Amino acid sequence: MKAPPLTWLYAPGDRPHVVAKALVSGADVVVIDLEDAVAPDRKDYARAATAELLAAPQPLPVHVRVNALDGLQAPRDLAAVAALPGLSGLRLPKVTSPGQITRIAERTAPATGGAPALYALLETALAVEHAHAIAAAHPALHGISLGEADLRADLGVREDAGLDWSRSRIVVAARAAGLPPPPQSVHPDIRDLESLAASCAHGRTLGFLGRAAIHPRQLPIIERAYLPTEREVEEAETIVKAATTEQGAQALPDGRFIDAAVVAAAQRTLSLANRNQR
Repeated sequence: MKAPPLTWLYAPGDRPHVVAKALVSGADVVVIDLEDAVAPDRKDYARAATAELLAAPQPLPVHVRVNALDGLQAPRDLAAVAALPGLSGLRLPKVTSPGQITRIAERTAPATGGAPALYALLETALAVEHAHAIAAAHPALHGISLGEADLRADLGVREDAGLDWSRSRIVVAARAAGLPPPPQSVHPDIRDLESLAASCAHGRTLGFLGRAAIHPRQLPIIERAYLPTEREVEEAETIVKAATTEQGAQALPDGRFIDAAVVAAAQRTLSLANRNQR
């Protein structure tokens, strides 16, 4: 079982030196941002610099967050990067309907078939309401996640707990559509690592897996929060060992009941625990 990524590091597309540092930061995925991180008068330069980089294969997955789909910049972004060999995925901001996913998948699919991997960012109340329909819109969609800054403004939420219902809705929608657990949205304070760790711990209890970051110093905090503890690893090993000696549902000596779903969860835990040993 392949271990999933835990860290996605954003880097502004108009700052190639920052992108270069991101590529050696230890992040599992680098996301080159052509949207919010780039000023309007720098869009063309950011697009050209990103296309130049992605003209060659990259040492790790590189995604590009394009501009808002209903604007003039997004078609230019897609035309510039969608078919490049160094691109691993397109992150689509402010998605509100499944039709947007279908149109982008059809627009970016080459003549030989197969659109690039798409990832939808849900950033409004309307998007959250349509979460499952968006998640199930097209086979090219590989994941969904929240854009919490915009969603917070849209909902008028003042306290962080006010987003928990939307967070759970996204986790359930992803699972119902057969997608991986979504990563958490970025933590905006790059200095308060203690708060980041606490937020990651809370996100893990809600069913998220991993997190987007805006600074390399956040990466080890996120990874540590989402890697299983020693006790979790020991419990997973016990479950997998029991499943290999006896098929079907069974009770462990300590009274815990295990079945196929429990075994699958234990295998995911061990896959995560072994991710840095490969």
